[in-house]
Parts: sequence; structure tokens; C-alpha cells
Amino acid sequence: MSSVVSNLYSNSIVKYAVAGAGLCFLGYCIYFDSKRRNHPDFKKKLRERRKKSNSTKSSKTGSIQLPDLQNQEAVQKFFFEQVQLGEELLAAGDVENAVEHLSNAVPLCGQPQQLLQVLEQTLPPQVFQLLVQKLPEVNKRYASMFASSMAMPSAASAAPGASKGPTLTLAEDDVE
Repeated sequence: MSSVVSNLYSNSIVKYAVAGAGLCFLGYCIYFDSKRRNHPDFKKKLRERRKKSNSTKSSKTGSIQLPDLQNQEAVQKFFFEQVQLGEELLAAGDVENAVEHLSNAVPLCGQPQQLLQVLEQTLPPQVFQLLVQKLPEVNKRYASMFASSMAMPSAASAAPGASKGPTLTLAEDDVE
């Protein structure tokens, strides 16, 4: 019987010791958190960190690299990546970035009208409206990127007497 009493006594001591250690740790955390928050530079550093994180987020979304538009496989891969990212961000609740990625995918689609019809049926109306509003901006950006990539002269077109427009080369398999 004395072993049962001593066992209960030691269990309660262990419980009190663990509870006391937990309370000490909690007090330690509260004390140093209040010291950190009351430091004169805390708010200044917090603002700087938030500003830095916001600027890196905006620079990430604005710096989308278009694939080589001549390489159909790269364009398809980019299209699918943008659609997938848009869907994932939409599922995560980040509507703004989801619309950004989906709007990057629409101009590269072979049949954008059908894609827009599918998106209209699957997306919530507010998200679809944001997408439609974003498309003219994205189309302008793509047009300027495409024009700048086409404006780079190649060695063949720099030769005198070369034609100014793009050339089409047919292989024997293409002609019937």
C-alpha cells in the first residue's frame, strides 16, 4: 500500500514539475516578446520587412518570361504551367495572382475563345470578370514582347538584298 501512495505522490510531483516548467517557458516567451515589441526600432524594422516582401511579390508576378514563340513545345509547356499555377493559386485563395497566371495563358492558347468559354463556366463570376479586365493589359504586354523579339535582326536579314519579312521554308514532306 505504501508503494501505491508513493507512486501517486511521485506522479503528482512530476505533473506539477512539468506544469511549472511549462508556465516558466510561457512566461519567458511573453517577457521577451514584450521586450521585442517595445523596442524603439521594432515598428521601423517591421515596416521595412513588409515593404521588402511586398516588393519581391510584385516583382515575381511582373517578371514572367515568355518562351520562344517559335518553339511550339515550349509554348505548350508554358501554357500548361500558367493554367496549373492559376488553378493552384485560386484553390489557395490568392485570386489576384491566379488571375495573373490565367491571363498569361489565354493569349497563348490556340483557341482562346473556347478557353474563355470554359473558364466562364468553371470560374466564379467575380474571378472571371477580373480575368476579362486583365486580358487587354496582358495582350498589350505580349504584343510588345513579341514585337521586340521580332525586331532583332538576324545575320541573314542583315545582308543587302534580303527580304524584310519572315521567310517560310518548306520541306519536301510539307508539299503534296
